[in-house]
Amino acid sequence: MDVLIFLIPIALGMGLVGLGAFLWSLRSGQYEDLEGAAQRILIDDDDTPLPDEDAEGDKR
Repeated sequence: MDVLIFLIPIALGMGLVGLGAFLWSLRSGQYEDLEGAAQRILIDDDDTPLPDEDAEGDKR
């Protein structure tokens, strides 16, 4: 039972740290554009065409 004297303040402190981290992320705008983040993951940025050998002057 003497362990509870240490565990309860540690648990409350960890809870306050978690709450502080959540409030910080809320104020910094982490949850503003949830739909945009869901759409951005589907966009493939590697759609650039490969360079054509004929365009560089290597005509055979």
